[in-house]
Amino acid sequence: MFALRRRRRGRLVLTGSAAVLLAVSTGLTAAASEQRADPLQRADPLQREVDAIHASGAVGTMAEVTSPGSHGTARAGAAESGTGKPMPQDGRFRIGSATKTFTATVVLQLVGEGRMSLEDTVERWLPGVVRGNGNDGRQVTVRQLLQHTSGIPDVLPEIAALHSAAGYRAERFRTYTPEKLVGLALRDSRKFDPGTAWSYSNTNYVLAAMIIREVTGHSWAHELNDRIIRPLGLRGTSTPGPFPFIPGPHARSYASYGTGTSTDVTVLNPSMGIGSGSVISTTHDLNRFYAALLGGRLLAPAQLDEMTTTVDAPELGVRYGLGLGELPLPCGGSYFGHPGELLGYHTWSGVTRDGTRTAVVYVTSDGGPDTQQAMSTLVEKELCRTGS
Repeated sequence: MFALRRRRRGRLVLTGSAAVLLAVSTGLTAAASEQRADPLQRADPLQREVDAIHASGAVGTMAEVTSPGSHGTARAGAAESGTGKPMPQDGRFRIGSATKTFTATVVLQLVGEGRMSLEDTVERWLPGVVRGNGNDGRQVTVRQLLQHTSGIPDVLPEIAALHSAAGYRAERFRTYTPEKLVGLALRDSRKFDPGTAWSYSNTNYVLAAMIIREVTGHSWAHELNDRIIRPLGLRGTSTPGPFPFIPGPHARSYASYGTGTSTDVTVLNPSMGIGSGSVISTTHDLNRFYAALLGGRLLAPAQLDEMTTTVDAPELGVRYGLGLGELPLPCGGSYFGHPGELLGYHTWSGVTRDGTRTAVVYVTSDGGPDTQQAMSTLVEKELCRTGS
């Protein structure tokens, strides 16, 4: 487990090139960045928030925020544990469940084109695929998949690499097909009658990816690239398929699996996350994506309204739409976004309803008990900030 103390103000990474890095990201001179003042006292609010996340136990952290006429980045910690190597300025990382927003966007685009409906059953597009143990695709709609109200069990408990260091070492290169993932999930019984409750299930989005393939005749990855990644110029974003390495600059990721020992889990075949968690991106690209989405550049008004119409999601303590969560802001109102995690990389993204302010932060390890709260606090503060 990572220590909760500030590790002597993170001096391990505040030397040499890391000191210059910190100076650039905070707008200070290199000389000023090497002062002995507590970094939590720095003038830049974003840097203070990032330093707080690092102090909570994260190996490395990076944040980027945008607002009308303004853009800021900050980073802290190391790109590799035990070294002074700085976090890459525009590093790639696995965004985990934030992938679901991309998948839901493609589905809603197809709905807007009249090629499918949210009220279509899973059976219509995937006949016979969802059957057994009370699970029945004839009773589940596409809307219920995207909203997590399908009752279909989650496949993640069946993925050994996600649950122990031994499982990771044994299966980090294993390739899963969508059909295999659904079959693993359906070993378990239906959690509830479709539409009667809410429960988070990655299987829902595996099925959504399969439906995209059936509707379009192209793979989920092809449609994401053609409809979102290329049109928005998301140069650091990719759909890796079974490729286990992260292309381009990136920090290493670490998972503790609930123990006191961290394992480097950077290399991973992410095929278990098709549709649900396999996208690789950057803070810059995620900000562009969420701003375009809520700004109305990716969906027609009717489909964006469907996406942002939310229901109670008691497991998460928030409200959930179609691939987007809705969370309250301390300054009033709410914001939309989706947290994500895939073996060590944790991200928190937020965007205002009008798409004018965005905030994305990620860390490269499980961190400590306060890390997730510190990440959500950064997003809230940045979306509430005025005059910046």
